[in-house]
Amino acid sequence: MTALNDSLALETLGPNLYRGHADPAYLGPSGMFGGWIAALMLKAVLDGPSAESSASALTVNFLNPVPAGSSLTLRRQSLGGSRSLAHWRCDLSVEGSDDLAVAATIVLAKRRDSQGFVESAMPEVPAPEGLETYHGSAGPFSEHNDQRRVAPDTPFNQNSTRSLTWQREDSGRPLDTVQLAYLCDIGAPRVYFISDGRRPSSTITLSLYIHATDAELRTCGDDFILSDTIGTRIEHSTVGEKSSLWSRSGKLLATSEQLCWFR
Repeated sequence: MTALNDSLALETLGPNLYRGHADPAYLGPSGMFGGWIAALMLKAVLDGPSAESSASALTVNFLNPVPAGSSLTLRRQSLGGSRSLAHWRCDLSVEGSDDLAVAATIVLAKRRDSQGFVESAMPEVPAPEGLETYHGSAGPFSEHNDQRRVAPDTPFNQNSTRSLTWQREDSGRPLDTVQLAYLCDIGAPRVYFISDGRRPSSTITLSLYIHATDAELRTCGDDFILSDTIGTRIEHSTVGEKSSLWSRSGKLLATSEQLCWFR
């Protein structure tokens, strides 16, 4: 077991109903780190009975903060599907509150061999071993991440919002779809890149589209993946963000999009 695995442990309360714990080790700037929440909700669907196939898409809407140390209730619901696709919903609430904190939809797919094509190619970058490790200071969760900046060397006062970063969760947990959900959210907010320093920012909604098969993810082990991330439009207190996540061998593992709020 690893620290991340331990933090994502779920207790079965009944059919499609689970209890989790908001581990303070994964606290972010304004509540639990969004990537950790996304990973927990995906795990609640994947670990349950009748959840066949592999994760293909995940969308998480953050409605209210999740306080560190709180007891969490997760409820999953099958929304239907076909022989190839299954659609699920997962809701998360904080014990003691009547308000829904997070809502997610998950698509599971039975992957089959087919015609293939990838439009983009992995950027040419130096290996992570020759780059300096940094953890960031956005909250306790950042201490669990090994990030190595390729470009730029700082997320502030830039002429572009694009960043190239090698990253991994450093507990040694092998890469899978749950870990991809965690990793897709660890980058600096794009509004930082046009700012003099840190400023309040939080994710409103996050979507992850998983292109890699489970077998391809297993070949990555606990190695670094490369995040190629850009901001789209930053205005009216919101910012769009797009990421491509690559294996060291050049496989496009996943893409993600976010809409964030900032002040």
